[in-house]
Amino acid sequence: MNEQSLLARSIRTILMAGVSSAFIAAPALAQDAQQDDQDVVVSASGQEVVQSENAQVEERIQVTGSRIGRIGAEAPSPVTVISGDDLVETGAMNIGEVLSRLPALATTFTLANSGRFIGTAGISTLNLRNMGTDRTLVLVNGKRHVASAPGSSSVDTNTIPSAWIDRVEIITGGASAVYGADAVTGVVNFILKKNVEGLDVTATRGYAENSDYSNEKYTFSYGTAFAGGKGNIAVSAEYNAQDSLNALDNPWTATSTASMRYEALYGPRTEDQLDDPAYPDNIVVPNAGYYAISNQGTVWDPFTGGILGTFNPDGSYRDTYIGDVNDTARLYCQDCDYINLRRYSEVQPEFSRVNYNLKGNYEFTQDVNMYWNAKYVKSEGQNIGQPFFRFFSTGAAADNYPYLFKRDNPFLPEALASQMDELGVPFLGLNRMYDDAGRRIEENTRETKRAVIGFDGMLNQDWSYDVSLVWGKSDIERVNGANVILQNMEWALDAVEDETGNIVCRSEEARADGCVPFNPFGLGMASQASQDYVTTTSVGTSEIEQTVFNATFSNSFLYELPAGHIGFAGGVEYRDESSVTVEDPFAKTGATFFNALGETDGQYDVSEIFGEISVPLLRDMFMVQHLNFDAAVRYADYSTIGGATAWKVGLDWTISDELRSRFTYSEAIRAPNIDELFSGQSQSFAGVDDPCKVSNLAQLSADGRARREANCAALGVPADFDSNYDSATLETLVGGNPDLSEETSESITAGFVYSPEWLEGFSATVDYWEIDIDDTISGIGFQTILNRCVDAETIDNQFCNLITRDPDTSEITLIRGFALNIARSLNSGVDFEFAYDFDALGGQFRTNLIGTYTIEAKDYPFADEPDNYTDYAGVLGDQDLQMQLSVQYGIDNWTFGTTTRYVDRVNLYDPTSLETNPNPSNEMQYGTYVITDVTAGYKFDNGLGLTLGVDNFFNRELPGYTTGTGAGSAIYDNIGRFAYLRASLSF
Repeated sequence: MNEQSLLARSIRTILMAGVSSAFIAAPALAQDAQQDDQDVVVSASGQEVVQSENAQVEERIQVTGSRIGRIGAEAPSPVTVISGDDLVETGAMNIGEVLSRLPALATTFTLANSGRFIGTAGISTLNLRNMGTDRTLVLVNGKRHVASAPGSSSVDTNTIPSAWIDRVEIITGGASAVYGADAVTGVVNFILKKNVEGLDVTATRGYAENSDYSNEKYTFSYGTAFAGGKGNIAVSAEYNAQDSLNALDNPWTATSTASMRYEALYGPRTEDQLDDPAYPDNIVVPNAGYYAISNQGTVWDPFTGGILGTFNPDGSYRDTYIGDVNDTARLYCQDCDYINLRRYSEVQPEFSRVNYNLKGNYEFTQDVNMYWNAKYVKSEGQNIGQPFFRFFSTGAAADNYPYLFKRDNPFLPEALASQMDELGVPFLGLNRMYDDAGRRIEENTRETKRAVIGFDGMLNQDWSYDVSLVWGKSDIERVNGANVILQNMEWALDAVEDETGNIVCRSEEARADGCVPFNPFGLGMASQASQDYVTTTSVGTSEIEQTVFNATFSNSFLYELPAGHIGFAGGVEYRDESSVTVEDPFAKTGATFFNALGETDGQYDVSEIFGEISVPLLRDMFMVQHLNFDAAVRYADYSTIGGATAWKVGLDWTISDELRSRFTYSEAIRAPNIDELFSGQSQSFAGVDDPCKVSNLAQLSADGRARREANCAALGVPADFDSNYDSATLETLVGGNPDLSEETSESITAGFVYSPEWLEGFSATVDYWEIDIDDTISGIGFQTILNRCVDAETIDNQFCNLITRDPDTSEITLIRGFALNIARSLNSGVDFEFAYDFDALGGQFRTNLIGTYTIEAKDYPFADEPDNYTDYAGVLGDQDLQMQLSVQYGIDNWTFGTTTRYVDRVNLYDPTSLETNPNPSNEMQYGTYVITDVTAGYKFDNGLGLTLGVDNFFNRELPGYTTGTGAGSAIYDNIGRFAYLRASLSF
């Protein structure tokens, strides 16, 4: 017996032993197509297995699918499929940017808004149904991928090699039972090409019309067969980068706005006008902003609170001009000395990525195939934010507010010193954005390494197998520059002249520390030495590691029934996840302006057994061509929460050659991730209003007031309490909760597929979906914590335990918060897809319309309160209707295409808040938004291809005054008309 045969026999023996321990089957995707009297099924590895009537395997190929509508139409569960070509035919920098534009996905973390949170700059993750990135499972070839965000399961799509993507499947029906936890809302599965042969290189450069923004992308792919076609090996490399784009550099985002009170602009309103849309509470005014703070410094009187003056570029002192249109209660003015805070907003971050990949497979025998792949990805994203700032104080003495400057400060301009003498005050305050200390910059570097090795093939003529081992690791470095050291800044601002006339820091301790005085009066007046003294660079690191073993066995012809064969497969999976985050030793003490972040060190493992069965019930009867029953189940044993089960059942009903329907019901779970369980307490801040204030008590009913008064008294708050921190920003601590349990969900899908014989090339799919998540892991709003503490029967409740008050003043000094299994989310809607391919004008047309209509998007803060919810359907981020129309035309070597996205108008206020205040602003909605991209390409016979594309062809502006960087508003384009040229070479 030769070595090859011996190896094949050994592997087969091992895998046959594993079959006996696998109960049920779990194919990743099933097809209901027939080719020349052959049944086409899909294995758990995402491969199409063509089997004849006598179940002899003839060949094994990847599922391809020629058209989006056709692929979705043939699937027994709702599936949207995007081809790899469609993903790269755009000016977007990465595939995540393209996918996030699809109606079923939210723009939670795209490049435009990736800097919203600490450590997320440059990341691009996927969020199905806008129900959370941790509830969307991202797979590559049906296998898990290491996360890119510490403590979570979120995968950065920048780590996927775009040159090798064959297609992307978006699956929303019963996915957790088939693929495992985290698939509560569905799965996005990237299917890579199995065999890569030949050379493919591309080069893309793009430029914006409205600004100097540009980007570039280069890809290289080479693959070859070996050993007489038994093996294939391929390598690829990709590089892409984009410039940063500041809000002031694009005319769409450069305008500063302020929300002023109606009364401040036009005078008092009558009782009848309060609810009249013509007399809203607030008016959004352009070319306006705060006049009480500036980047050169604005002086205020801590004894009266009044604004006194500001500085010219040369440091000379002058009065502050607040203009003719102003709201002094909110410190806003128009066409005046306002600060445009958009100068500190980046609407596109600086970003770059390199991606190296190696993959291959080798067929030892017809029944034993080995496959492997490995990757290394390095991405760098940058977020530039506001500098260190100081804005008013709460005390009227220098001891209470160390950043007040005194009369003997030698940097004082003469005019300001004279004003202090006239006022007879020993010190004044300075509201300032300290640009000359540097804008805070965050640079995130992510290195991702992943390796996969596996065997698949046939155990005998009936049973197939796929056994794999996946390992991945993400190393993340977060560098925060221009981080002000609070003590150093306090010392440096308090300057005096010494006995020799030199300007020094007042504190002798500061001088011994090397303190350099900082001149804050006017932008750019501070010396470089003083800037260096007051700032530091903070570095935090994270390490995420994943190991997954999976063994799947399937038999598509297990047992023959009158209506057909039972399909059966089963498997086991073991997964180990760990995540460690280490913060900068100095910054985590709270000594800097950067928040004091907690550290995370967590790990869990899970063992799973899963399966799926497909049973043909009826065939060739009246109104029934095929009727199949599908069921799947997965049991998981977590080291953190114990056992959890997910399952689904479904019917696939082929009524005729033209009409099919499908129904699924599933119960899914999501285990809490490492961050939710183990993250350390981190410093944050929240704007709250003390419910024990006399003014807040007065708004309650008699019973409610009596209960709250009693509870506030029990907390030691005096009856006449009136907080000095009205609507203040208070310190909070947030962290993990090791007592969390799993989320549970119920999902329903019901739909039909129509492919009429009378209109060849046309297909239509319509699917209703509903996802109800209970025991949702959610944090509690800090205002809710305060209210629930004093509105309960007694103060002996979990909410009061989270609040700390100063025993002398009764002021709230700290609020703690952590995640609990207390909330509920209920979302439902209708997905639809219409495709029509036809020949005309001497060429071929491919058309596709895909859309989602949202019926409800309800958020219940407390699952046990069914009447307490907010329905966000129709609100920004959960638009009622979103569609995408694609039209492609090819003739000879030419291709032309357009893609048009439609976003329904959205409300900017949710209905719950409008019940309290129905007329908050003159800007209540963003109107309907339509944007069109166009491409034109030519492929030469020698393999050279040229494509010219223009995104946002009609230069559609942003709606309202948004910058397009919010979780919901990132759906709008903030770059403008963008042209790119792509050259490709294939041979």
